[in-house]
Amino acid sequence: METFFRSQFEGGDPTLSGGCPNPVDRQERLPEYVIDLRGRMRHLSRRMKKESTPASTRRTFVKTAAASAFGFQFVPSHVWGANSRVHFGAIGSGGKGKADIGGSVKAGMTCAALVDIVDAEKFSQAGASGSAKSRLKSITEAREKFPDAKFYTDYREMISDMGDKIDAVTISTPDHHHFHAALQAMRAGKHVYCQKPLTHSIWEARILTQVARETGVKTQMGNQAHANSHMRRVVELVQAGILGKVSEVHAWTNRPIWPQGFSSAPEKEEVPLGLDWEQWIGPAEWVDYSPRIAPFAWRGWWNFGTGALGDMACHIMDMPYWALDLGSPTSLKAKQEGNSDLSAPINSTIEYDFADKGIKLHWYDGQIGAKFDAENWRLIPGEFNRPNEKILEGADYRKYGSVIIGERGKLFFDRFKDTWMVKPSSSLDGMEFPEPSIPRARDNDNYKEWLDAIDGKVERGQSDFDYAGPFSETVLLGCLAQRTAGKKIEWDAEQMKVKNHPELDALIRREYRDGWEVEV
Repeated sequence: METFFRSQFEGGDPTLSGGCPNPVDRQERLPEYVIDLRGRMRHLSRRMKKESTPASTRRTFVKTAAASAFGFQFVPSHVWGANSRVHFGAIGSGGKGKADIGGSVKAGMTCAALVDIVDAEKFSQAGASGSAKSRLKSITEAREKFPDAKFYTDYREMISDMGDKIDAVTISTPDHHHFHAALQAMRAGKHVYCQKPLTHSIWEARILTQVARETGVKTQMGNQAHANSHMRRVVELVQAGILGKVSEVHAWTNRPIWPQGFSSAPEKEEVPLGLDWEQWIGPAEWVDYSPRIAPFAWRGWWNFGTGALGDMACHIMDMPYWALDLGSPTSLKAKQEGNSDLSAPINSTIEYDFADKGIKLHWYDGQIGAKFDAENWRLIPGEFNRPNEKILEGADYRKYGSVIIGERGKLFFDRFKDTWMVKPSSSLDGMEFPEPSIPRARDNDNYKEWLDAIDGKVERGQSDFDYAGPFSETVLLGCLAQRTAGKKIEWDAEQMKVKNHPELDALIRREYRDGWEVEV
């Protein structure tokens, strides 16, 4: 038996309609919320609707900073004409950079500059082997696709040299470069789209949040599902009280799928011709080149990445963090396997305590029983680390990424799907579905939302640094807990201090190599 609730997307009370719609006209009659009753389980789905945005006759522009390196000298930005396109410089063009460039161009922007550590004019396919050869070679493809874009290997030079020839940047580098690239770009008056996590350290996230506010540039973090209308609708429903008072959140991933758990560095290898390893290391502590570090396996290195937590939590924790307005935890504690001074752990379980909200968030990553194979520099798989059956209650953990637990029931969610599950069915009895309150992104696209913010068509991207900065701080606190497993971290968010372990200050704000120091 199926029962349907019907409501208009723009609001209004749902009306109950018994029976199943005729399959022929189901598309026209599909209700905004579908409640599928099988026992005490309900699935809700919503139709996607495009929303119009007001026309803009000119772009908003920002008078901000342009400086050598990372200073605070200010120069005016240029003013766009009514029909001119936003020109951007792409910092990182391989891997995720390819997607960020493509998404920005598809949104309506023009790629005017490319930055990467592989120079296509010098690169030799004989200079690398295996996966490194194919990955490094893919970086050169952007230069072929955008022959008019000026190429650089140092983004500091690009931002300074291009001046008002670019209006924005995309940042698709390893985590340890996010802060320096975004800081200089914003101080030069450039709008910024930066991959997740926003930064490598907690202090960096705090500074980028502040500078974004000071400069007024339009920003967006690359947790793409944040732009999905189905996520925004779930956030509205949770905030409207669909679950009552919430006490717990559980979120999980099977990553890492790359090497983690190593305790010594791989042997030094020859740097491939055309690869600027000095620039790749950038502000981080020096490590000799190895294809077991770059171009892909850097995520597992504390020196360059933030492990599976940094990679995936900005996606999977996003909905509950947003819906519950969690802010900063008061304390947290982790248990893990495989962490070392060099590497993030093979698996971990972290409990975040948001005491002021009365909510605990439990994070699970990796695979239980997985082992690091040093000879082949890979992980041998284990069993998916996940909540226990008492939490899941028969729900397939492979189909969801998180569950919110409230006094009225549980909501299971996955960012890829426009369906979610609430159980028991009585959770929805008497529920008055709220009108939408969160602006919807054009075509559910966070690149388009970023561009619309630049154009003045919307006030802001919903994952701008005002949101993404504090969110990244919370995620990165989990990395701090992983590196000090077994210790309870008592967090003073205002002072950015671990109250009971002052020796951890060095992990909150890292030191940079000579030539990469910043003024704040």
